[in-house]
Amino acid sequence: MIEKGFSKPTARVEKLKRMILDATPYVESERAVLVTESYKETEGLPPIMRRAKADEKIFNNLPVTIRDDELIVGAITKHPRSTEICPEFSYDWVEKEFDTMATRMADPFVIPKETAKELHEAFKYWPGKTTSELASSYMSPETKDCQAAGVFTVGNYFYGGVGHVCVDYGKILEKGFRGVIAEVVDAMMKMDLSDPSYIKKQQFYNALIITYNAAINFAHRYADEARRLAASETNATRKAELLQIAVNCDRVPENGARNFYEACQSFWFIQSMMQIESSGHSISPGRFDQYMYPYLAADKNISKEFAQELVDCIWIKLNDVNKTRDEVSAQAFAGYAVFQNIGAGGQTPDGLDATNEVSYMMMDACAHTKLPAPSFSIRVWQGTPDEFLYRACELARIGLGVPAMYNDEVIIPALENRGVSLEDAREYCIIGCVEPQCPHKTEGWHDAAFFNVAKVLDITIHGGKVGDKQLGPVVPDMCEWKSIDEFYDAFKKEMAYFVQHLAEADNCVDLAHAERCPLPFQSAMVDDCIKRGKSVQEGGAIYNFTGPQAFGIADSGDSIYAMDKHVFKDKDITIAQLKEALDANYGRPVGAKTGAEDPCSSTADALTEQKIYEAVKKVLGNSCNIDMSDLQKMCGVKDTCASCSGDYENIYRLMDNTECFGNDIDEVDMVSRKIARIYCEEVQKYTNPRGGQFQAGVYPVSANVLFGKDVGALPDGRLAKLPLADGVSPRQGKDVKGPTAALNSVAKLDHFLASNGTLLNQKFLPSALAGDTGLQNFASVVRSYFDHKGMHVQFNVVDRETLLAAQKDPDKYKDLVVRVAGYSAQFVVLAKEVQDDIISRTEQTF
Repeated sequence: MIEKGFSKPTARVEKLKRMILDATPYVESERAVLVTESYKETEGLPPIMRRAKADEKIFNNLPVTIRDDELIVGAITKHPRSTEICPEFSYDWVEKEFDTMATRMADPFVIPKETAKELHEAFKYWPGKTTSELASSYMSPETKDCQAAGVFTVGNYFYGGVGHVCVDYGKILEKGFRGVIAEVVDAMMKMDLSDPSYIKKQQFYNALIITYNAAINFAHRYADEARRLAASETNATRKAELLQIAVNCDRVPENGARNFYEACQSFWFIQSMMQIESSGHSISPGRFDQYMYPYLAADKNISKEFAQELVDCIWIKLNDVNKTRDEVSAQAFAGYAVFQNIGAGGQTPDGLDATNEVSYMMMDACAHTKLPAPSFSIRVWQGTPDEFLYRACELARIGLGVPAMYNDEVIIPALENRGVSLEDAREYCIIGCVEPQCPHKTEGWHDAAFFNVAKVLDITIHGGKVGDKQLGPVVPDMCEWKSIDEFYDAFKKEMAYFVQHLAEADNCVDLAHAERCPLPFQSAMVDDCIKRGKSVQEGGAIYNFTGPQAFGIADSGDSIYAMDKHVFKDKDITIAQLKEALDANYGRPVGAKTGAEDPCSSTADALTEQKIYEAVKKVLGNSCNIDMSDLQKMCGVKDTCASCSGDYENIYRLMDNTECFGNDIDEVDMVSRKIARIYCEEVQKYTNPRGGQFQAGVYPVSANVLFGKDVGALPDGRLAKLPLADGVSPRQGKDVKGPTAALNSVAKLDHFLASNGTLLNQKFLPSALAGDTGLQNFASVVRSYFDHKGMHVQFNVVDRETLLAAQKDPDKYKDLVVRVAGYSAQFVVLAKEVQDDIISRTEQTF
């Protein structure tokens, strides 16, 4: 037997999990008030010193909260699963949503009246002083127009901190914050006073010392609070736990950890303080099993059960972190996503298998907690033990959407292609959704922008226009194209224009963060910031990238293939007829859905007619010369419903029934490959202010739903404003030849070029993966896909009926977790349109 099953969580873990599931997310004001007070006090100081003083103020004064039953402590907010506000990045959108954030469609937060009042007072200081305002002042009108039209958005870092980093947890576990301060002092002693950069370096080093002394005090405040609670605790067991917490917090992270419990507590302080310093998300723990295992292996006094409970408690704490965004961004990141990606498995720097005991404990923690966070990932290579992959597949079929699986055989050479050394590439971890990078040496700026490839196609169809506005370069209108090559010429011109403005927008935001919000706490844990004497934001990291991601690849590829086939090759319709049908949304109301849910019933009628026609043919035999139109006349059936033009409907059926990406058809798949390459090759032409290169990714978070609303009808039969395909996945419901065919199609894309990450979602029926046979088939599918050089895959193992039931009765399904994009979320907290997108994905079976 392969199956082992997962043990049950402890009663403590169940209680802490329930706290998360039942929590009402609040917006809190303490951090905003503290950072505002600090900035008022430090007018005239260099930016790095102002940030250090702000960190000091926050670490010394943020409320200290130890929740009931916790073994690992350190909270960002007083209420569970709540959020603080960081006005130094942006603030005006918060004030606009004081009255609506609790009732908005996606990711609502409660803002009590007193909190709103305190925030309003704090916000009065910030006009003209935020990173977002500085970034906006740098942008050209044309770049702003591109964003307003839905071609791309850099709102992620425009409104908040960057995050998207994995710091050197291992260094802190070994040396502690005192070790960082000693490293800084040593660097100061070695400065060349004749170097003109000496002045800025000195400010940077002084900022680090201020910040890390305050960080030590932050932990000591938790030790004091634990002792205070212990003094009045009547339960002897809990009293002993609190006293041990106090001992731990006195010791770490000031000093190196001496055992596994201290290592766990030290890890969490690093993670929580990273979140406190900046509002950035995707602050990812990376290769947790690699830096934690030495402490487990050396700890002879800890039981396996208690060690597992500590890891489970860390998993709970990762769900306590939350973040609010503006209403539009909340739809793109639906599900209270914070993207703390944590990984297991893979290779060591010298190319040996890295799997260890903690790798398996991480899977157990996911099974015990069954919560959306963390985003758990595994690395797979030819040396990955079968036992490890089987265990991962067992976890996946629980239905949590984890683990996401990554292919070393593609990602390592893709990183080497970007200038990362072999040893560093072998150490890669996953950041945020699906983005690979070398940990604690990289400022990757992943997730730097959402780029809507399908919108560029839409604009190309209309000669560079959006409505009546000439947004992109003037190119021949669609009706003037004589061949598909003329389309590609126009498309490439539009792509070059919009990517150039994407790069401009990203670099404007990049400059603003370097000038106004350098981060001293983060920078001391990223190589080689201390050695170089500059922050991460100013280019202190060894590797510097900017990674915008595209979506709409399959929609564009299918559209171009359908257009080429029916217009230029088979000549079923003219280009003018197709253009007219597109502009008319194939004669259907804007927002109409296809299939059974279509308010326009003609498609359902057509299915019925087809069945009747096939029955007549079966009875009369091949000699029957009745065609469909004759049958319709005989039965008195109209071609279309009242709201659809017959000509448009016929064109719609023609285009919608064309072969699609995701069915292992080379002729079709290679078009999507070409479109993805056009985008990736255009992106990599650009560099950023930190001295690094732009690198493309292909993943959407959940922006394929939100930004689908900006795209008109497409030649593949997709109607206007409907969701686009997610990531490199085939279009919803179009991969009809089974999971292997879909995977083969996706593997044909050039994943080596998309070094910022690609994302593939698959949905399996639970019955398809049942038993040992199902588990073996599941693992074989993963191995085969990776042998064909796919980069990433993740699975939802859930049936349509369960998802529909959760929509109808959300209170009964609070613990239903699904994979949205590069992250998991509680299904019931997602906006309905995102839920519908997940439901519409093809259910695969063997």
